[in-house]
Amino acid sequence: MTPEKQSLFAEHAYLPDGWRRNVLLEWDADGTLTAVTPDTAEIPADVQKAAGPILPGMPNLHSHAFQRAMAGLTEYRAASGNGATDNFWSWRDLMYRFAARITPEGLASVAQWLYIEMLKAGYTSVCEFHYVHHTPEGKRYTNQAELAQRVVDAASAAGIGMTMLPVLYQYSGFGARAPRDDQRRFINTPESLHELLAALRAARPENAALRYGVAPHSLRAVSEQSLRALLDGLDRSAPVHIHIAEQTAEVDACIETEGARPVQWLLDRFDVDGRWCLVHATHVDANETLALAKSGAVAGLCLTTEANLGDGIFPAHEYLDAQGRIGVGSDSHIGVDWRAELRLLEYGQRLTRRQRNVLASAHTPYVADRLFDAALEGGARATGRATGALQAGHRADWLVLDPDHASIAGHAPNNWLSGVVFCEHGETPIRDVYAGGDKLVENRRHRDEEGAYARYRIALAELLK
Repeated sequence: MTPEKQSLFAEHAYLPDGWRRNVLLEWDADGTLTAVTPDTAEIPADVQKAAGPILPGMPNLHSHAFQRAMAGLTEYRAASGNGATDNFWSWRDLMYRFAARITPEGLASVAQWLYIEMLKAGYTSVCEFHYVHHTPEGKRYTNQAELAQRVVDAASAAGIGMTMLPVLYQYSGFGARAPRDDQRRFINTPESLHELLAALRAARPENAALRYGVAPHSLRAVSEQSLRALLDGLDRSAPVHIHIAEQTAEVDACIETEGARPVQWLLDRFDVDGRWCLVHATHVDANETLALAKSGAVAGLCLTTEANLGDGIFPAHEYLDAQGRIGVGSDSHIGVDWRAELRLLEYGQRLTRRQRNVLASAHTPYVADRLFDAALEGGARATGRATGALQAGHRADWLVLDPDHASIAGHAPNNWLSGVVFCEHGETPIRDVYAGGDKLVENRRHRDEEGAYARYRIALAELLK
């Protein structure tokens, strides 16, 4: 039985105002921090001591769980002939063939292993952009929320906090083009998606670790009318996530059919505010960059996936200088590491500008600190949950660094985040991970690691037959 009140002492913890000494963290049975007290003069005798410095857990704002099982399987040229090239669209064809084979049992096993990997990497919550809804034939399961429910249960089993975002996917392209046959597992109407969400809520009610929202897949997959119908009646605080402007071909098609660039089209027609997360938003012009920053929406950046797919580089320097909000996600899960996402965000800017420390600011000269703070705040906003900070009223989510790891050992605290983000020396510097006050990872191992990995291997073998 979980005690009504628990506590932990850390010699160093990263609070909203930076690194503080002698911090006492206290939380309740629901996994919510009730007090965070720095400069504690005397440690109570019965309080455990953290094995190293503590950082808030990172929210992962964009995930397609089933794609974890295909990581590494598309790294060859699918097109043939002289001058043939691969891009997002050829990768998507391969991904669709993989999605056609996933079973409810296989999805559950893949998702649970992925969420364990996330926790080990220091992600303590995830936004699941879930769009595989139906049987391989495109029919509803008897329980129409079958697959989404499996994913929610996988998150609960792993211990990670979840924002489940059932996806509305209607069309194969702009102009309400009929869906392709290989998209049949994804297709819903706004009405049927609301029914699916209601069934999911009834079976798995929201709690401190679980939140629901919606995800119109992209402007090419919905119409203005269906997007309005999806949002109609939705709780005004519920998160809304959408893929947008990831590819130049998508931008060109939007201009051709809708007469405007995707981000500008969306901002002109909908009340885009802080509950929205615009995933990727890679190809935005100067006006869109400023308008998106002003809206308060979060730009959901997935750098390892965007690099893997050859998407392009987000104008992070201009956007952050305009006070734009960002968060990071692992998307296709070619990598599952928020440190790599932040590192690539800065390195893309360095390679483009041929400068160093591009995303530092006058207020925060340490690049890693600025990006870490931004990803915590924006990621938490995208989850719609009180997470991303070590302060009372927030989820008791944090990670414990190994003080002897080569990236931080011997360094002063103001250099610790720089070492964690930019140094790639040996095993992860993340030693322990707590979510909802529950110690899920200890000394780099999840408590259900062996069993979950065995089930993942069985699921993978079935998928690759």
